[in-house]
Amino acid sequence: MNHYDLIVIGAGIVGAACAECAAREGLRVAIIEPGPVGGGATAAAMGHLVAMDDDPAELALSRYSLALWERFADLPQAEFSRCGTLWVAREPRELDGVAAKVARLAAAGVRARQVDGDELYRLEPELVPGLCGGMLVPEEAVVYPPRVALHLLELAQALGADAFIGHRAVALTAAGARLDDGRELAGPVLIATGCALPELLPQLPMRARKGHLVITERYPGRVRHQLLELGYADSAHGDADSSVAFNVQPRPTGQILIGSSREFGASDRAVSMPMLQRMLERAFAFLPMLRELQALRVWTGFRPTTADGRPYIGAAGVREDTWVAAGHEGLGVTTALGTAQLLIDQLLQRAPAIDPAPFLPARVLR
Repeated sequence: MNHYDLIVIGAGIVGAACAECAAREGLRVAIIEPGPVGGGATAAAMGHLVAMDDDPAELALSRYSLALWERFADLPQAEFSRCGTLWVAREPRELDGVAAKVARLAAAGVRARQVDGDELYRLEPELVPGLCGGMLVPEEAVVYPPRVALHLLELAQALGADAFIGHRAVALTAAGARLDDGRELAGPVLIATGCALPELLPQLPMRARKGHLVITERYPGRVRHQLLELGYADSAHGDADSSVAFNVQPRPTGQILIGSSREFGASDRAVSMPMLQRMLERAFAFLPMLRELQALRVWTGFRPTTADGRPYIGAAGVREDTWVAAGHEGLGVTTALGTAQLLIDQLLQRAPAIDPAPFLPARVLR
């Protein structure tokens, strides 16, 4: 039986980040992944690196993680692009909360400012006429999540981590975990399997939320910033069975990535034409020129969602030497690096840089 200091189950961007962080700390690490690295929720992510301010705990984790992302700003395969985020208001009432948002972000160390209608169109001339302004967060960025996940895994392997790719962890054992080929690994276990978390830890509830994405052919310069509607958080964090919101990104390749949709209760990966049309019509309402562009690919995926919208990060609370990093929904890419550091600090019994209490799995076990 192989013995490890940490067995990471799941090689999405969160699991890969945890494996790399642990290996960097000198721990002997194993990472288990049955499918392609970064092929689950990571492949269904838009790759935005944004600070969301509607929940103080989420803002603290986002801000902490964004600082750690600077380490990869010059990594070619990450496709890191500091395009900035432009939040767009359709109606004057949507601007009412912008000053408070700017203040919350500033208190967390994130630079943002309100923009009026004239500046909005100087920044993004293709936006539909009649918009009244928004908020610019100039230092935010986008990345290509699957490649980052693979790079993090490679960094962990270079530091001595063992990767069991193409194998599934079928059970937790008294000593660690059992693989689908019968091998047993011994050591503390970290479960970072997203939507599949209840398969190994049924005590921790998780809901899968389906999303659609569209990427176009190359149209460099047509969109300059990541664009979101100011009502995006209501869609992302609401509990409606289905919702759409305007979210468009310029990729470094010149392509344009279009989102976003969210559905509870959908269990198949097939593209839903009604949902896709609903999502695209929302995007066209803000950016009419998208109607003229050629789509290259449409795909779906499932994002893991907890009941309170906060991920589980910390000791599982139901088994000794079992840890969890899962349930990040649409912020898994932004918060992956912060999640990893927060988790490994707890594992090593060090004081974390931010308060881990809002994310501890024990909150749902009371």
